Amino acid sequence: MSSVQVRDMTKDDEYFVGCCSHEHESAEIDAACQRRLGWMIPLMDEGFRAKVALVDGRHVGFIYVMPIEFSPWGPLGSDALVIPCLFVLPGRTGQGAGNALLDAAWHETELQNRKALIVVGYDHDFWFMPSSYFERRGFTQVARRGRLVAFWRIRDESAEPPTLLEPAHEYTPVPGKVVVDLYWNEFCLTSSVEAERVREVVEEFGDAVVLNEYPADDRRGLLEHQNPRGLFVNGDELWWGYEAPKEGVREAIRKALDPGASRGGT
Repeated sequence: MSSVQVRDMTKDDEYFVGCCSHEHESAEIDAACQRRLGWMIPLMDEGFRAKVALVDGRHVGFIYVMPIEFSPWGPLGSDALVIPCLFVLPGRTGQGAGNALLDAAWHETELQNRKALIVVGYDHDFWFMPSSYFERRGFTQVARRGRLVAFWRIRDESAEPPTLLEPAHEYTPVPGKVVVDLYWNEFCLTSSVEAERVREVVEEFGDAVVLNEYPADDRRGLLEHQNPRGLFVNGDELWWGYEAPKEGVREAIRKALDPGASRGGT
């Protein structure tokens, strides 16, 4: 069985990491990839790291590690590194890549002399960041809200526990207009794609629609709203479980403009 190699992201890894493994799928994803890399790379001087796992020279997974003080995905805290995403390609699980990437993240915590390594998992039966995996790897639960669970591994007993984000949205009507509120961040590929789609659709409606954007990359905005991602039309949240489809956003705006209009009307 081939061994797993883990390294900090190099030029050869940037496309794989930037597009979250969705290589050559679409021009839309490639454009989001470049925006993400434009966000990530400058932050490497401040402690951001993308570590890549390879087997036989081929990419099999990656992990992001960043100072909690500027993580747009939360949670909130200080003097810790946070893992917003750990991913191993389907068909490549069970080869030790995830464990090797977590070990590399812990080593980075030591290199940066941070007091703790924090990860947010999900208490659900799904592949993305399952809390059971981090429990098996020795992380301790430190905060919970519903199915969202924060875990940590501490280096220093003086580390202060993180707090989970508490998303808050307040709809402010604009007379005669449809109001679209968009919470997004450049770090998340699907959020970046979604934001571009929403902008394009809103532009189709001209002055009839007001778009308010709340980028979670803006720390002041994140602390105020604590919402790294969300989409609302006249106060009603839209959610598909993946990046919002343009036609779905159009339909929601059309209904808000004319609640009596039939599906697909103008």
